[in-house]
Amino acid sequence: MAFLNIYLNFNGNCEAAFNFYKSVFGGEFSAFSRFGDMPPSETPLPESESQKILHVALPVRDCVLMGSDCPPDFTSGVQGNLFNISITASSKEEADHLFFGLSAGGNVSMPIGDTFWGAYFGMFSDRFGVQWMVSYDYPKS
Repeated sequence: MAFLNIYLNFNGNCEAAFNFYKSVFGGEFSAFSRFGDMPPSETPLPESESQKILHVALPVRDCVLMGSDCPPDFTSGVQGNLFNISITASSKEEADHLFFGLSAGGNVSMPIGDTFWGAYFGMFSDRFGVQWMVSYDYPKS
């Protein structure tokens, strides 16, 4: 069966973003490479791009959060505004840890709290512009 991984593109701050995500989620990178690690090609890479991230992967539970910096020949995009990454925590305490950890320095659009649909839920964009939703679903009685 297929599974879903999340891939984020950044405009030069991928390494900072992923070091931040690693500080919140824990764990180790399962992949980490820079553009300068690529073999030489017909079109040389500008030295200014060599330290940017070609690919990084951080396992988080049953998925992998992956990302890269956009190379200079890609059109720069608006980071983080076309989707939300939704995380379902296994406890209210874990939801708080994830919410407050990831939202540090970001912009909270919905503070975490109890909802009418029976969940503990909050929304924010992190300091890199990526939008997140954190939820804990209370057990059904």
